[in-house]
Amino acid sequence: MKTTIRTLALLLSATLVATASAAQPDPAKTRTYIDQAWTTLTRSMDNCASLTDPKIHARPVIYIPAQFNMPADLAQTAKRCNVDVHVLPQVIDKLGDVDATKLPVQGLLYLPHPYVVPGGFFNEMYGWDSYFIVLGLVADHRTELARDMTDNALFEVQYYGGVLNANRSYYLSRSQPPFLTGMMVAVLNDPASFHSAEEKRAWLEQAYPLAVRNHDIWTRPEHQAGDTGLARYYDLGSGPVLEAQDSEFYDGVIKWLIAHPAQNPGYLIKGSEHPDDAEAARLKTESCDVRASKVCAGNWVDGYRLTADYYHGDRAMRESGFDTNFHFGPFGGSTHHYAAVDLNSLLYRYELDLHDFALQLGKTADAARWAQAAAARKAAMDKYLWRPELGMYRDYDFVAGKPSDAPYLTTFYPLWAGAASQQQAEAVRKTLSIFELPGGLTMDNRPSGTQWNNPFGWAPTNWLAVSGLNAYGYHDDARRIAGKFDATVDRSFATDGTIREKYNMALGNADVKVSAGYTANVIGFGWTNGVYLKLRQILSATPPKQPETVK
Repeated sequence: MKTTIRTLALLLSATLVATASAAQPDPAKTRTYIDQAWTTLTRSMDNCASLTDPKIHARPVIYIPAQFNMPADLAQTAKRCNVDVHVLPQVIDKLGDVDATKLPVQGLLYLPHPYVVPGGFFNEMYGWDSYFIVLGLVADHRTELARDMTDNALFEVQYYGGVLNANRSYYLSRSQPPFLTGMMVAVLNDPASFHSAEEKRAWLEQAYPLAVRNHDIWTRPEHQAGDTGLARYYDLGSGPVLEAQDSEFYDGVIKWLIAHPAQNPGYLIKGSEHPDDAEAARLKTESCDVRASKVCAGNWVDGYRLTADYYHGDRAMRESGFDTNFHFGPFGGSTHHYAAVDLNSLLYRYELDLHDFALQLGKTADAARWAQAAAARKAAMDKYLWRPELGMYRDYDFVAGKPSDAPYLTTFYPLWAGAASQQQAEAVRKTLSIFELPGGLTMDNRPSGTQWNNPFGWAPTNWLAVSGLNAYGYHDDARRIAGKFDATVDRSFATDGTIREKYNMALGNADVKVSAGYTANVIGFGWTNGVYLKLRQILSATPPKQPETVK
């Protein structure tokens, strides 16, 4: 009996030692995982597994542009993979030209080159994810794949009207945070991207007008934030998003609003569960088209439906990438009412990049125009977004005519973009205590249960804040936060051998319990991989003092 107990004790001790060893964070092991993950996360149009959409249970379909002849290799792939190939109904000049609700079936939009997906159930190339992925690919010397992704983004602009939320037909009405020129800069700055200076210039000559065309999305009337001179997020569709396969999410929104009437900004209207034709006609304007959308028809709880304005906000929230949050109203339902700090910072940087591209191409008039556009945007940001009494940038509700009453981590975006003065940057730096937790930077100081609020933190926003602080000379802050976030990734990886979409900044791990909106913490994960590598660079070398620009 004693021998048995002793044996069990030894086995238990060995198990505990092995567990402790397995749970020991090791950046080298994290690095090895990332190196292998690029291949795991790469998709292409000749791979059958890449063509399915886990979010929609239907036979895979690929759409090609209206002006395209069927590529021979795609025809072979379609036959081999039992995939239907459809031609889009018209040539697309600008985002929203094709109404995806009128398509017979939703499908994958053709891209000519391989690309890296975020991870998990994502099987398409995403708009703003791709920028951080490209940064990681360049850092990891995977130059060809980084250029492929950038060329795919330019292809989307040329044939689908802009860099899309992702290359799915149901995203033809919206873009995502504009990082296209940032992707171009990353590729142009990598000496391995081009064989010669002539090839590099020829590529830029083709890419520049497409980058301009993508910028045009944000100066259209639909994307204007009133008369502020700033931009807003806005999806060109209406009603429930097409990727929603049922009413579960929207019913959850209605239930929450009913339970919290004091926090309802007016997103609910009275409506029947089974409206007659007259009420259906009214709801088509005031809510959504119950006759055309089964999801819309099912969005009903206890006599209430959601307003048309809420659906516009919901769609805009998804274009912003901050899905789901409570910063721009409950469930982000007022996103389209705001001139957002992040969007306008990105556009300021985008305009500076276009200025630099134009100069390189000898387009001096264009360069002057982009310099003026950037200067005008910065002046508008200082007028509407900068709050000197708070020492931070705040999103501006141009519908209500007032700034947001809550801080958000995007206050650091102007530093990344180079839009802040040194005095503004110093003031923003002093607000770090609002966001900094043991695991890195969280989104705000107001827990809501949604994934883009406290205590959760994300690779892209941590990188932009760290990069911005570093650019303005706050190297110690940048290194401290970089160390915290990468240590969080290392700890999480040591625990379960995965890298995740998002993390708990309070706990410094991947224990993310989302109570409202998307509950999964997806494994992969493209932008976390990329940011991890960029933060390692900050930690291991003296970082540059200026934002990335084309050399």
